[in-house]
Parts: sequence; C-alpha cells; structure tokens
Amino acid sequence: MAPFIEIKNLTVRFGESEVLRNINLDIEEGESVGILGRSGAGKSVLMHVLRGTEVFPEISGNVIYHVARCEACGHVEPPSHEGKACRCGKNMKAVQADFAKLGVNDPLRRAISKRIAIMLQRTFALYGDERVIVNVMRAVEDAGESANVHKAADLLDEVNLSHRMMHVARELSGGEKQRVVLARQLAKSPMMLLADEPSGTLDPNTAKLVHESIQRAAEDFNMTTIITSHWQDVMIDLADRVILMDHGKIIAEGEPTKVAATFIAMAGQIGTREAVEVGEPIIKVNNLSKRYISIDRGVVKAVDGASMEIREGEIFGIVGVSGGGKTTLSKLISGIITPTSGSAMVRVGDDWVDMTMLGSNNRGRATKHIGILHQEYTLYPYRSVIENLTESIGLSLPFELGERKAIHTLTTVGFTEEEADAILTKMPEELSEGERHRVAMAQVLIKEPRIVVLDEPTGTMDPITKIDVTKSILNAREELGETFVIVSHDLDFVTNACDRAMLMRNGRAITIGKPEEVLNLLTKEEEREMLGS
Repeated sequence: MAPFIEIKNLTVRFGESEVLRNINLDIEEGESVGILGRSGAGKSVLMHVLRGTEVFPEISGNVIYHVARCEACGHVEPPSHEGKACRCGKNMKAVQADFAKLGVNDPLRRAISKRIAIMLQRTFALYGDERVIVNVMRAVEDAGESANVHKAADLLDEVNLSHRMMHVARELSGGEKQRVVLARQLAKSPMMLLADEPSGTLDPNTAKLVHESIQRAAEDFNMTTIITSHWQDVMIDLADRVILMDHGKIIAEGEPTKVAATFIAMAGQIGTREAVEVGEPIIKVNNLSKRYISIDRGVVKAVDGASMEIREGEIFGIVGVSGGGKTTLSKLISGIITPTSGSAMVRVGDDWVDMTMLGSNNRGRATKHIGILHQEYTLYPYRSVIENLTESIGLSLPFELGERKAIHTLTTVGFTEEEADAILTKMPEELSEGERHRVAMAQVLIKEPRIVVLDEPTGTMDPITKIDVTKSILNAREELGETFVIVSHDLDFVTNACDRAMLMRNGRAITIGKPEEVLNLLTKEEEREMLGS
C-alpha cells in the first residue's frame, strides 16, 4: 500500500528566499513524525503546506495525499479504508490529491483539509469570554453536528480538562488553553493532527499534560500526527521517527534519540570563557524598594530593600522564580518606574545620575544610554526588518550605511551574514518566533547603548540559537564594552553568559556571587519553577 503522504522534491520560495529545499519524505498512516530544527529551519512552512488551506505561489514538487473517498457523499478517510463502506453506505475508493498542484478550492483538497486538525504555535484561537464547554460545543457545531453538550464533554474528557469545563477561556493557563484547542480540533474527527510547537512555551509539568493529551487523542482517533519543535524532549516524548531540518533541507532522519543528539551536537559548545577585567561601578543600588497597593493582596513588596553594584563591562544576571521582583528591579534600574524608597544611581561618563529623580537633567540623561528588551517585545508589523532596525535609531542614515549597520548588528544576535542580508527586506510576519525575538534584540543593540537590559532573552530560542546569542553577548561585551543586566529563568544561559548573578526571593536580594554558586542556593521548589517558567 502507498504511504498516506508522499512528499517529492518539494521546494517553496518566498521571493528570492528558498524556505523549503527539495524535501523528500514519506509518512505512513498512523505514524507519529517529529520535525526538529532551529528557528527558521522551515518547520512551520512545511506544516502549512501539509495543512492545505494556504496558497503558495512559488511551490514546486509534489505533496500527494493517498486517501479513500466516497464518490456518493465526498467523505474522505485514510487509505486503509479503501473498499470499506462509507458512513453513507457506499463503498470508498482509493484516490490521490497533490496539494502542490491542486488549487485551494478544489473539492478533494478541501475535503482532505477539513479532516486535518492543527495546533498552531502560540495561537489559541478561542472565544475568550465564553466558557470552555461552549467553546467546544461551537466546534462540534462547526463540524456539521448539532451543538451537543455530551459530545463536547466527552472531548474535554479526552484531553483531561473536564475540571475546567465551566471556566471562562481567557482565564485558563497556557497549557489549559492548548488542550481546549486540541478538544476543538478533535470535534472534526480528524484523520491527522499537525502540532506546531505544541509545548514550546510551557513549563515541563504542563508540557507533559499536553503531550499525554496528544498521545491519547492520536490513539483514540487513530490519527497520524506530525509535530514540530526545537526541543529534543518533545521529539522523544511524541515521535516514532524524527527528521532534522536546517535551512529548509532535511539533513538527518531516524530514531528520535539519535536525531535529537545530532541536533544538540550542531549547537556546539560555549567553550572556556576567559576572565574579563571589568571596570569601575556603573550602577549602584542601595536599599531600593517598590511597593504597590493591590485590592486583592493589599501592600505588595515587589522589591524590598535590594542593594547591589554592577561594574562597567560586566554581564550581571538576576535570577529567581516568577513574582520574585526581577523584572521590577530591572525597570527601576532602567528608569521606567520610580521607587518607593532607596536609591538607584547610573554613571554617565564621570557623573552619577539619580534614577529616582525625573527630568532631562536627571533620569533623562541616563535613559538614552540604556537599551531594554522587554519580555513582551514588539516589532513594527508594517515595517521591514531593516526599517525596524534603522528607524529605531531615530536618525536618517544613508541606505548603504544603514544596511551595513543592520547586518553587523544582526550577526551579533546569532544570524550569519548571509541570513542577515536575506531577512532585511522581510516583514515580521514572515519570520519565525525565534527570528523575531533576535531582530528585537538587534533593535536594542543597534542604538549603541552603554547598558543593555534583557528580560528573558532566550524564552523562544532553540538550543543552537541560544548558544549563538550567548557567544554574541560575550562578543558584544568584548568589542563594545557594553554592560549587560540579564533577567532570566534559564539556568544554563545564566551560567554560560553571566560573570555574576543575584538571587531574588519575595522581592529581596538573597545573595550575589558567581552564577554556579548562586544557583546552588536555589531550593528544589525554586529550581523546578524556574525550569518551568
């Protein structure tokens, strides 16, 4: 019997950029295939081609679905249903559909696409103000059935979410929302599930629940599953077989553990860091506090009497669990918010600037020398990458100089010169999540700040990019003498990138020292929470 899906010499271009290059892959019915690779490798594009609902003007090769189809009612099933009776009573016959050749409005292509479930990266697509059970009932109705509450409840049982059926969707956690999305997709009784980074932003415990829901649904619905990720653990948990993609090509294929090891080996090593002689203090914080009044919790001590010094040219990490005060402290240092008490001083040249005092002659003198990458960063959606970078400087540069500076800055955040040149004219929506994050970091660095504050800089990065960015930060410090203040939950990143680190707990600075020494003081509970954030 022919495989469920045959992909032959598939190539997809976006303008001059070749995002998929001569892909050849067979997928068997009922198989679970993992697609592993760094951000921008082409994983998501391949998933969207397989979904079959989008137009790709520059596509070549073949994407052939082998299915069984009822000529009477048009219903399709996987190829094993050939010769069997359809739900309408007629027999099903073998047919094939090439998604690279058929238009999106072709009846056969549309019939197949309707039987494909998809979980998109960081996209929940729920009715936020509706209860969970209503969200699933609507999906049942969209699938052509009456809004049956019992079927909706059964689907929530399927994804282990019955205990949340009466909750409002927007109040759910990320992992819970992801499982509601899966329940809604299962309403169409799919023959295949496409899961694009299904747990990339979730903590390990929540990710495990999502993985278990996917595995259970695949078995109960006899689904073929295709999962993309840049985390090797996802592949090992969910896939029977894994392909490794890089720059739009398949470079390895096989058993999940072996392919994952190949991927990790591609990241290389940071190498031994040479000792760097840092300068005099550039940031001084003394007994700094920030309090808020909360209706629910009363007085909240976001930062409670923190004191520290950061030296010029130092890479300083601030670590701790969520809610420990890390981000608030970084905002106080940066002059974004004003403290309740205490002092925060930043050196500009030979002068010390009081960050607690407003005005262009006070805080304003320092803030223009401080670059900040917030955890919830944004790019201008209707500006190209080079426009995002050059317009952030606030100066009118000759195009050649702007292009040169943009490429140089992009290489400092992990792009090669060729990759940097290729993405200059792209719009943010054409980039992967990890690529957008790196462009946002370049948007900060291109302003040539003396102090760079990075809030969770590696949150969306794959292991290879994370090492590239670590090396880039070390290189930027060496070449430019910039001082970095890094707020992070990423224990490996802090250990590899930072000279010193400070542990915060309940708004207080617990200890400051070498990263490995500070991280050794984490409690088991804190370590689990940090790894899961």
